[in-house]
Amino acid sequence: MKRVAWALPLAIVLAATAAVSAGDQDFTLINKTGLTVDELYLSPSNDNEWGEDVLGVDTLADGAKADIEFSRKESECMWDMKIVDEDGDAVIWEDINLCRASEITLFYKGGRPTAQIK
Repeated sequence: MKRVAWALPLAIVLAATAAVSAGDQDFTLINKTGLTVDELYLSPSNDNEWGEDVLGVDTLADGAKADIEFSRKESECMWDMKIVDEDGDAVIWEDINLCRASEITLFYKGGRPTAQIK
């Protein structure tokens, strides 16, 4: 398990799966949480470390989207994603098959984070 301060229970809603060539983990992240995402971390599911903030000094405002690109040499398909919002709260999604995802939309409804993966 990765080192985190805390995480909320999650529900991942799989809407549609787009076939993407193996090894291609690029996707578009859409923020519809009602909050600003200050930090975004991605890590292979079998890794115990998060690594660096993918957004760097940028943030992802509510309603905004960001294209996340990987090195073409990357072969891992199963990834975990952690966001940290403007309040410093962390939310984690585990075991996302990025080789089969082209778009991930984040939601926060009724106090519960969800993601729609296409």
